[in-house]
Amino acid sequence: MLMSKALRSGAGDGPGPRRPPSRPRGDGAAALGFLTPSIVTFAVFVLAPTVGVLVLSFYDWNLLSDGTFVGLDNFDRLLHDDRLLGVYASTAYMALAILAVNVVFGLLLAVLLETRMPRWLRGFFRLSFLFPFVVSASAVALIWRFLLNKDLGLVNYLLGLVHVDRINWLGSSAFAPVSVILVNSWKTIGFSILVYIAGLQSIPAQLKEAAIVDGANAWTRFWRITFPLLSPTIFFLVVINTINSFQIFAEPRVLTQGGPGDASRTIVEYLYDRAFGDFDLGYASAIGITFTLVLVLLTAVQFRLSRRWTYYE
Repeated sequence: MLMSKALRSGAGDGPGPRRPPSRPRGDGAAALGFLTPSIVTFAVFVLAPTVGVLVLSFYDWNLLSDGTFVGLDNFDRLLHDDRLLGVYASTAYMALAILAVNVVFGLLLAVLLETRMPRWLRGFFRLSFLFPFVVSASAVALIWRFLLNKDLGLVNYLLGLVHVDRINWLGSSAFAPVSVILVNSWKTIGFSILVYIAGLQSIPAQLKEAAIVDGANAWTRFWRITFPLLSPTIFFLVVINTINSFQIFAEPRVLTQGGPGDASRTIVEYLYDRAFGDFDLGYASAIGITFTLVLVLLTAVQFRLSRRWTYYE
């Protein structure tokens, strides 16, 4: 009797709305505690300097006297600075060459390193390519400055063994940018190779095996399987290497000091000279703001164009 009443009463009660699981009250405070160091670091070392540069771009300030508000005069000077246009041209030339070396030759070397070879030999080559990347850019440039010396450098000595005349690597307007490209590419290509190897190892082996069974040759397998599945990795490296190559500073500064003339001078180096050589921080800030906008625009264009060739599973 009691059981039947209980069953009838239970049957009449419909399933009520489920309550969301309650969160412990301390979760928000704990999350804020973990995020605080990152927030403070971002605010102090990224947000505050960015706001400071933006404010300085409207002032004429030389680090010593009180700044004078000049409005948009610093940005107007950008339009009449013929030297700035030449520096942008030399920067673009070196940056695009470095980008091509990292993306194209990095992929080629990564594919070669993934071929069959003894494990110890593969590890040796990977370490050899990656080691320059973790070394200071200034140290790398200083070593190459001695290697590329016109009279005492090892590079010209080796070229002399095959009867090639000595090349003025660091003092010629034709070869100074080439020297910067060579040194920066030698230092940074290890990172591209490492990322490419990770991308290659993520491609399912079953796809390649099925293509081999169907009679596809190595080039067809690469173009039809490897490249499409590796396209997100290629896109990532294109974006990262574009930003990094446009911001090179240590290599041209140590190797050629931007010379001869402005043949190997970069935007970052020109900005540095105007800020701490001429003590024209307002104009240097305006250069930095516009240069940032150029990089943002380039990145936006790359993201837009990537929709046409990047394949995501």
